[in-house]
Amino acid sequence: MTSYGWLSILPPVIAIGLAIKTKQVYLSLALYVFLGWTIMSGWNPVEGLIQSVDTYLASATDADNARVLLFSVLIGAMITLTQASGGMQGFVDWFERRQLAKSRRSVGFLAATVSMFLFLESNFGLLVSGSVARPLFDKFRISREKLSYIIDATASPKCMLIPINAWGAYVISLLVAQQVANPTALLVAALPLNFYGILAILLAVVVIVTGWDIGPMRAAERRVRDEGKLLRDGAKPLVSSEITALTPRDGVPRRAINMIAPIAVMVTTVPVVLWMTGDGNLMSGSGSTAVLWGVIVGVLVGVAMYRAQGIMMLAEATELVIKGIQGLVPLVIVLSLAFAIGSTTRSLGTGVFAAQAAEAALPTVMVPAVIFLIGCFIAFATGTSWGTFAIMIPIVIPMADLLGLHPSLALAAALGGGVFGDHCSPISDTTIVASMASATDHIDHVRTQMPYALVAGAGAIILFVVAAAVL
Repeated sequence: MTSYGWLSILPPVIAIGLAIKTKQVYLSLALYVFLGWTIMSGWNPVEGLIQSVDTYLASATDADNARVLLFSVLIGAMITLTQASGGMQGFVDWFERRQLAKSRRSVGFLAATVSMFLFLESNFGLLVSGSVARPLFDKFRISREKLSYIIDATASPKCMLIPINAWGAYVISLLVAQQVANPTALLVAALPLNFYGILAILLAVVVIVTGWDIGPMRAAERRVRDEGKLLRDGAKPLVSSEITALTPRDGVPRRAINMIAPIAVMVTTVPVVLWMTGDGNLMSGSGSTAVLWGVIVGVLVGVAMYRAQGIMMLAEATELVIKGIQGLVPLVIVLSLAFAIGSTTRSLGTGVFAAQAAEAALPTVMVPAVIFLIGCFIAFATGTSWGTFAIMIPIVIPMADLLGLHPSLALAAALGGGVFGDHCSPISDTTIVASMASATDHIDHVRTQMPYALVAGAGAIILFVVAAAVL
């Protein structure tokens, strides 16, 4: 793979810095793509702009990416329908009547439990858990930044720790390409050594139980608790407030089933389609196809239910669907730019350069920790865990053999690094969707969860060093 050397890290460094400094997410992501292709075009800005637009169009119209974009906007339709039908308010009331939502802690556990349960696809779990928990978080005056942190910290980590999904199938295919004798056994052995994924989830649980707020999260919690402000002044959530503030009209019954049933249908449809598209193998199914058909069937069931109950006519349901789609246009723009960044990064060879730069001699006991750190850097800079796996696994497997490393520990370090970037990079689609699902400002989400990610990352580094000394 071609690499443009140190120039390949300029686009991610500049884009991430600009996004955090200015909070202009669209501009920062677009600049990443433009700068990357300008470098590859011999610093010709006109050619760079042309290539950037072509890359954006190709990424947005790719079949898998297009299905993800359509799925994402249809989640907006699910949100508007369940709110206008009284289902979301009915669910909140039902939860409270059974005293399941009697404290901030129980509400936090709800968000984490729903997210953990939906391990088949990371973005799907984010959108469902965020939609379900957000009204309760608002009611108990818990910041949306904390909601986005909890569901994000349990998104990618759980998908890699419970790899009965496309994540597991993808990693196994990479191991097969490296001629690993028993790739499934190696992946399973690496799971308990994926220290970052484990610590990220455990830390989220600690935060829920203790209410531990550090750095920007402390300010966000104080703002909501003391001032009643769900968002900071000037915040720009990735979902329109017209969607999250929608209330049912007078006379509409508040029935929890009107929210639970469509979401339950959506959730159960996903594994069915995975099984169908995988010819009977869930791990070989198409994740993008499964989640798209899941939300389509869920929306159709919801519309049919509300019409049968006389809650809304088809014309009103259609208007609500369109309103929900319109409210998620910002998400589509950001996600499609994230897809274009993935193509740009591969062409630049950013990951190859980072891996080659770390080939200096190291004490064997430090190698797993360094593998993890390199994976963190690549995934944070590129915003893709899968791309990081594709870069790191072909390097790590032969390295483990040559240096006498424990192969499952080396693999776990590479996987943990990829998950770190997918968890907290501002250009990761998972981080973006977590912001959208929580209806919070994207950069606010990144800033408030970063200290927690760094704490988990530091703990993982220590454990990798200890494990390398012991195994």
